[in-house]
Amino acid sequence: MSRFPRLSARVVRGVRFLRPLTHAVTYTRWLHLLIAATVVLASGAIYGITDATAADWALIMVLPVPLVVAAAMVPAMRRAEGLQARLMLFPGSHARVDADGAADDPGVSVAPSASWRDRGRTALWLVLRLEAGWLTGVATTQLIGYALALLGTASEPSEDDGLVLPRPGLGAWDAALVPLPLLALLALVVASGALMAAAARNLLGPSPTERLAALEERTEQLLERNRIARELHDSIGHALTVAVVQAGAARAAADREFTDRALEAIEETGRDALEDLERVLRVLREDGRPARQRPTLADAARLLDSARASGATVDAEVTGAVERLPGPVSREGYRMLQEALTNVLRHAGPVPVRVRVAARDSRLVIDVRNALPPASEAAGRGGSGLRGIRERAVLLGGQARVGPCDGEWRVRAELPLR
Repeated sequence: MSRFPRLSARVVRGVRFLRPLTHAVTYTRWLHLLIAATVVLASGAIYGITDATAADWALIMVLPVPLVVAAAMVPAMRRAEGLQARLMLFPGSHARVDADGAADDPGVSVAPSASWRDRGRTALWLVLRLEAGWLTGVATTQLIGYALALLGTASEPSEDDGLVLPRPGLGAWDAALVPLPLLALLALVVASGALMAAAARNLLGPSPTERLAALEERTEQLLERNRIARELHDSIGHALTVAVVQAGAARAAADREFTDRALEAIEETGRDALEDLERVLRVLREDGRPARQRPTLADAARLLDSARASGATVDAEVTGAVERLPGPVSREGYRMLQEALTNVLRHAGPVPVRVRVAARDSRLVIDVRNALPPASEAAGRGGSGLRGIRERAVLLGGQARVGPCDGEWRVRAELPLR
């Protein structure tokens, strides 16, 4: 009974060995190597390929090296080799990929050479590809020729068949050995292709400068996504909070006049939120149409009116020339004030709120205070909105403090103006 697990293990190993033969990339790698062999053949044709000895072939293999090294000095050569390597040495749309339909990043740059180090790596790659391609081409010719020679056992072997390996001389039984050179050829193709792919990652991979640029670009994308997420959270969150508070107050009041005012406030706040949403979506779509300008602290009055319409008693004082604040400071300050008021309405309801906005010579101060809500609600005041206030302040070189202070809930942000 123990023989069956052993047999199964051997079958599994055999299937794993044959699996690369079902991948299209195995054969594109083979073609990639054979293309390089044509350069050596062209050099042989110029040198005189007829009656060439082993020493002549060794010389022919070296002749194209100065030419490919000179070609590597052209910056665009690295880009061309990178594109060709990505296409032929790694899985892609032309080959089989993973079960989920995704292929790994090949790690091969397609940027032109930006330094002499890049040119040197490109030169090493071209020389390696040249010599490896020629050796693979010779091995391919020899192994296929040997397999054909084993099939032709009925005839006498030719003296000048060019084969390095002699035939066994078993007569008709030589044909039974035909699979051996073919299997050796397939193993060579798989191994050489994998080695060339690894060499491409090392020699054509991104330089430190390119890696740093890619990292910076990725960081910018993440920061932009984070900014858009905060924009949507602040704008839509404020609108929904006002709508919920207004609807609840209108239902509790059961007064038609109050209900009309509440619906009007909900409509105005919802319209502003839709405009903000449309602006963000235009940025994401990049459709070329001008996006609506983001609100600034010069528009703070509408935030205060919205909070008052929700039933809160707002004692506001705005000092300084807020309309002349730097754009980033004014826009982020508006969002901080919006989130602070939204936080009051969400957790404390329509309570008295004291708002102070002061634009001084060197900094902007935003201070929002309200009575502390019940302990159960105050314990939950640690969401992404308050964290977003701190993040906005830090990104602008300032600071923000949020939490209980002298028996009140306080949000205080200080932003430098330079």
